[in-house]
Amino acid sequence: MSEITPDLVRHLGVLARIQLADEEVERLTGELDVIVDNIAKVSEVATPEVAATSHPIPMQNVFRADEVGHTLTVDEALKNAPDATDDRFRVTAILGEEQ
Repeated sequence: MSEITPDLVRHLGVLARIQLADEEVERLTGELDVIVDNIAKVSEVATPEVAATSHPIPMQNVFRADEVGHTLTVDEALKNAPDATDDRFRVTAILGEEQ
């Protein structure tokens, strides 16, 4: 059994700047007690012999293979551009200086 008390929950509420009603304090005391107990159980089995895992089942790369596909030519890319210069999109400066 952990040492979570209603006074500790009230103190945590003050630290978090959360106003807790008495019913909330009682409910959170029980919930936090269960959480702390479960963390203690996990800590008991987390020994150097047990390998750390980040996922319960083995993971593999889910990316597809790169395949060369159709790419736009410069003319196709700029066809609908409102303004273009030297094979590039022309846009208004947003930083107040030319680069």
